[in-house]
Order: sequence, then structure tokens, then C-alpha cells
Amino acid sequence: MCNDSYWNSTTVCPNAGPGVSAIMFVAGVLGNVLALVVLTLHKRESRSRVSLFHILVSSLIVTDLMGTLLISPVVLAAYASGFSLTHLRLCGYCAFAMAFFGLSSMLILFAMALERYLSISCPYFYSRHANRRTGLVTIPLIYGFCIVFCSLPLFHTGPYAQYYPGTWCFIMMHTKCQPAKVRLYSLSYAILMKVLIISILLCNVSVIIDLCRMYQRQRSRRCSRQSSARRDHSAQAEEVDHLILLAIMTITFVICSVPLTVRTYIGAISEQGNNEADLTALRCLSFNPIIDPWVFIIFNTSIVKKTLSKILCCKFTSKGHKAQTTVFIRNETFE
Repeated sequence: MCNDSYWNSTTVCPNAGPGVSAIMFVAGVLGNVLALVVLTLHKRESRSRVSLFHILVSSLIVTDLMGTLLISPVVLAAYASGFSLTHLRLCGYCAFAMAFFGLSSMLILFAMALERYLSISCPYFYSRHANRRTGLVTIPLIYGFCIVFCSLPLFHTGPYAQYYPGTWCFIMMHTKCQPAKVRLYSLSYAILMKVLIISILLCNVSVIIDLCRMYQRQRSRRCSRQSSARRDHSAQAEEVDHLILLAIMTITFVICSVPLTVRTYIGAISEQGNNEADLTALRCLSFNPIIDPWVFIIFNTSIVKKTLSKILCCKFTSKGHKAQTTVFIRNETFE
């Protein structure tokens, strides 16, 4: 059986084809390049200072683009040659790259969620400590941590493994019969991903609750000056835009990363492997850097953005502020 023998095989399973991987590569590169163009145009139109959220979003898109450019060609090369990554001596590289870009994207998403939480729930702390310099320091720290953590298998803390059909390598997930240090590293990666997912969800839920409270307080101040109300609307609209984008990206990342996390937990307690399930989990993780930029592009179209903003805002704005609502919904996302 092909599926049962391609853990250490030197050839690619003949039943597998490069079609899905090629489509993923083209869609990933095209989407991320277009997302960077859209982001650049937004900043030129707004003519405002680069915000911390803008830096984090830009870093996420660049990270996704680099992941696509550095991983997909290796997979396509294996398909083209007919030899597996272990035979091409690229297994360690592919496994490190997949682990690194998967973890770094999740950490950047967490930084985005934390930034939104601090800006809404802790405005005084945010105004004093969160700025452009914070973002320029945070991103290198994230990359540095991911490089160290994902390099540990090179020091025999847990070997990389090749997966069906011989074109993918990743952290060893089937660790039931492996030494304790191998199981520990594999579970550490899965636990870290799970903790980040939960933390991001908690931050987003907290931001939603605080935004609802902000709109309720605004309704109680109907007699305030019109100019002050307009400034409040504009600021809240920007927060809503950021939150919607972050929430959608978080949902897509959770959907893409949960299968791999689950497979890692199953591999730690079960001796039975499932190569098709492993391949599906790895492809799901690879889909995230493809989906993220398209989410960003679609969200920043005026119709989608206006519709989503209205859904969140209409329940908390009074009828007397309809004209102002129309104005602030049209504001750019990264003003």
C-alpha cells in the first residue's frame, strides 16, 4: 500500500499529483502581492502616520508571502523530480519552514489581538507604551523565538518526519512509541498553538464586549456637541474595522491550524497512523497564508466593509446619527 510506506521512501507516491500544490502556490503569491498593494494604496490615500496595527498587518502579509515562496517550490520540485524530500535532502528545511511560518503567523495574530485589546480596554497604557517602535521590536522578537523553538529538532530534541506522499516534512506527530523528549517537543508545539488560539479568542471577545459598552455610553450622551459625536463615531468606526478584519483572520487561522493540533495530540496517544489525515492537516496549515491576503483584499472593498460595519454598528447607534454613521463607515481601515 502506497499510503503505508511513504514515511521514509525515497520516491513520491505515483498516485499523487502536483495540481493542488500548484494552485495553492499561485493563489498564495497572487493574493499576498495584491494585499501588499492594497495596503500601500490605503496608506497613500490616508496620509497618516503608520500605526502599530498597520505594522502588524503588514508583517503578517509579508510572513505569509515568504512562507508561500519558500515552501511551495520545494514541494513542486519533489513532484517534478519524482523523488521525496528525504532523497533530495530537503526534509529538514521543509519541516523547519512549515513549523516556523505556522507558529510566527499565529504569534503575529496574537500580537494583533493583544494590540486591539489594549487599545480598547487599556487606553492609557496603550497611549504610553504602544507605538510604531513597539511593532518594530515585536516582530523581530517573534521571529527570533520561532527560529529558536523550531530549530530544536536539529539538536535531537525531536526529529523531523516525512509525510505522505513524500512531498511534505514537518515535526514528528506520531510520537506514541518515541522517547519522552520527542513526545515532549511535539506536544509543546501543539500546546503552544492551542494556548495562542485561546488567548486570541479571549482578546477578541473582550474587545467586542468593550465596543458594545462604548456604543451604549455614546447613546446616553445624545445631547453632546455634534463635532464631539463625529469624532467618537470616527474613532469607533476605525476600531470596528480593525476588529472585523482581525476576527475573520482569526477564524480562518483557527480552522486551518486545529486539524494539525488535533493530529499531534492523537499521535501522542495512538500507535495507529493515518497518512491521509496527516496530509489534510498539513495542507490546512498551508492554506492559511493563502486565505489571509484574500480576506484582507475582500474586506477592504467598500461594499463588504460597509455592510459588515453596519451589521456591528446599527444596534448601537441612534436614528439621529444616521448621517454621521454613513460618514465614518467610509473611513479607510488604517487611518
